[in-house]
Amino acid sequence: MSEPCPCGSGRDYGECCGPIIAGKAKAQTAEALMRSRYTAYAKGAVDHILASCVQDDGIDAEATRAWSEGADWKGLTIVRTEKGGPGDDEGVVEFVARYVMDGLKEEHRETARFVREDGAWLYDSGEVKTATVVRAAPKVGRNEPCPCGSGKKYKQCCGK
Repeated sequence: MSEPCPCGSGRDYGECCGPIIAGKAKAQTAEALMRSRYTAYAKGAVDHILASCVQDDGIDAEATRAWSEGADWKGLTIVRTEKGGPGDDEGVVEFVARYVMDGLKEEHRETARFVREDGAWLYDSGEVKTATVVRAAPKVGRNEPCPCGSGKKYKQCCGK
């Protein structure tokens, strides 16, 4: 059964990011690696995220796992790429990753730098741009009925 790739390429997961995450294929471009890293976050494949970084990056594995598993990943938009092709040794990918976490819609906007070492693309560093956080659901007033369906006021139920 085919499954669309979470990276938004429009391709099947098994033909897009799946082989890269499984280690059966190398990303041919910096953008392909970026897409596989987003997909790895969406699928909880933290080993791929860690393995696709320059090793002296000092990435926090537990924080990465918590973010990957705690977020509901909604989509990836590639804003622009600079170099990062099959004949390059470095590249830049600017992207927006959308997700919901703790009831808040969030956007991770980053301009990421990639390098190619021994024929493999790796995430090197990134500049994160802050974004406004928007609630995923309307805020419930203290005196409104609780959304859990108990029939109690929110302040007497889940709002304690």
